[in-house]
Amino acid sequence: MITKELINPRSIVVVGGSNKTSKPGGNCIRNLLNGKYAGKLYAVNAKETEVQGVKCYKNVTDIPQTDMAIISIPATACLEAVKTLAEEKGVKAFIMFTAGFGESSAEGGNVEHQIVEIINNANASLIGPNCIGMLNRYHHSLFTLPIPEIDPLGVDMISSSGGTALFLIESAIKMGLRFNSVWSIGNAAQIGVEDVLEYMDANFNPETDSRIKLLYIESIKDPDKLLDITTSLIRKGCRIAAIKSGTCDSGMRAASSHTGAMANSDLAVEALFRKAGIVRCYSREELATLGAVFTLKELKGKNIAIVTHAGGPAVILTDALAKGGMNIPSLTHYPEAQELKDTLLPGSSVSNPIDILGTGEPKHLATAIDFCDKQITDIDGIAVIFGSPGLTRVYEAYDVLDEKMKTCSKPIFPVLPSVSTAWDETDYFVHKGHVNFSDEVGLANALTSILRTPFPQGNNLELRGVDIPLIRRIIDGIPESGYIEPCYVQALLKAAGIKVVEEFVTPQWSDAKAFADKTGYPVVAKAVGPVHKSDIGGVALNIRSEAHLEMEFRRLMQLPDTQAVIIQPMLHGMELFAGAKYEDKFGHIVLCGLGGIFVEIFKDVASGLAPLATEEALSMIRSLKGYKVFQGARGQESIDEQQFAKIIVHLSALLRFATEIKELDINPLLATEQGIIAVDARIRILK
Repeated sequence: MITKELINPRSIVVVGGSNKTSKPGGNCIRNLLNGKYAGKLYAVNAKETEVQGVKCYKNVTDIPQTDMAIISIPATACLEAVKTLAEEKGVKAFIMFTAGFGESSAEGGNVEHQIVEIINNANASLIGPNCIGMLNRYHHSLFTLPIPEIDPLGVDMISSSGGTALFLIESAIKMGLRFNSVWSIGNAAQIGVEDVLEYMDANFNPETDSRIKLLYIESIKDPDKLLDITTSLIRKGCRIAAIKSGTCDSGMRAASSHTGAMANSDLAVEALFRKAGIVRCYSREELATLGAVFTLKELKGKNIAIVTHAGGPAVILTDALAKGGMNIPSLTHYPEAQELKDTLLPGSSVSNPIDILGTGEPKHLATAIDFCDKQITDIDGIAVIFGSPGLTRVYEAYDVLDEKMKTCSKPIFPVLPSVSTAWDETDYFVHKGHVNFSDEVGLANALTSILRTPFPQGNNLELRGVDIPLIRRIIDGIPESGYIEPCYVQALLKAAGIKVVEEFVTPQWSDAKAFADKTGYPVVAKAVGPVHKSDIGGVALNIRSEAHLEMEFRRLMQLPDTQAVIIQPMLHGMELFAGAKYEDKFGHIVLCGLGGIFVEIFKDVASGLAPLATEEALSMIRSLKGYKVFQGARGQESIDEQQFAKIIVHLSALLRFATEIKELDINPLLATEQGIIAVDARIRILK
């Protein structure tokens, strides 16, 4: 519950307020005073009568009725203080700096639970405990420094970690990023990341509210809620970037299929973020950079022009952008390019990057930017690299950048690398209201991350070709949990509209021979029973004669746990992979990729959260490192990505109506001349 008193309190008491600004309670009062808090401010400290000019009371029982309380006292004293404040003093909002609760011990967790119960009964809000506080345009209730510049159009940041919030603020200030609000939720005993976002969504005003949200998340308690809220915010015009920490397994997860081994919590987060349209980050610097990019005009395409006076950084930026899927098109074929070259210094290059040379002047910078903005129609954005060699000051050049960023129709991304030599000029530029990037690769990574993040699709089910009643009849007819028999696997895939290879399962040699004679050689024989049949020699390929088949059949039947043998025609084509696993809280995570060594060794897979729409499936396919193979790399036949996407969509629909499926593995799917066909599959259910 987020009350109006938490957002804009008419009065605040700092319990544990101090004249010593080295203490959290003391520094918080200083921040409130420096932030020009307009309401009534009190302190509670048994040893003081006045704290930094603020009236101080000996005990919480002595204070007047108050909207919000900031708690900065030992954990052992918090329960009694909160009870008095909530039940006797009308406090409707609490911020608890104090640590030593659920994060430290079971006993602390019990006290934390009691505090939350008291606050809930009072219909009040709680931020924390174990947090650095929060700030917005009304109050700066943090105990840390620095305090960022507050701007209603700045970013909203919500962080599970106070330290991460603090250090991200430092990175952001350096870039010129401004903040509308900062929320450090600590233990999130009552209010978590999802709750803050829910409040922002429910109260969103497109005219006055920030459209940029930066998140640091340690625990996703309710993935469905996070998905719904962030999707709603993005559709309202917001842009969201997030770090989700704590997703790496300490070791390889024990699992009985490729899917089970790979579908870890990190891929679940990846799938959730992809579906929600959240740009994923992995470091504080990257998150701050994304926030800075979001404040600029939106980049509408992939084509970037680079204007520079230093060749090396421009080449580095070109490489980084190209690696991420952006285009740096040559500009020399434009008739206007020669006119630009004639206005620049001799030796300048106009190919892209446009190099105006280290001796280039601000007027040359202006001319090059205007050329890219006004005369080249297929350029979507302009990166400008301009530092100082230490010979002259660059104020005039940064004035040009200031003007062009305000007037150009295309976004300009300023890379100002002279963090020491031109510190004063960069600070001057920032104070004109701009962001800047000191590292060109960091900028490139941010731009390409945005490019790769799809717009949220929602939970759109595509059911054409999926026989839902038949799927339910098959599932209901399976007698027990575990890996199901091949006949059920084939039936489920067919009911989902996924083409499967013709096969025959038998423990009898005569039946296997009859099927092979009917199908024609070559065939494949596989052991039925062993889960990892390839590891024990349970697969025989390219069997071309009856004698060869009989030998392999009898060998396979002797393998441990083998109950029968599958006979299939031998197909040829590019190996693909698709699978799914149920992940607690998240639901079914669908994976796809190239098969064979790509999945087994390189683990080149993309993940999506079921159910999936076609555009989501295509986004997954195109995010694969091996995607160029789909396009026919090195003379190979191209793969029909639309058909592969359709299979992924149908697979996700199967999971939606057969929730008993906990693990599914199709490896390989073969891209043949007859289409993409499921050749080998396993399904584990829990009834």
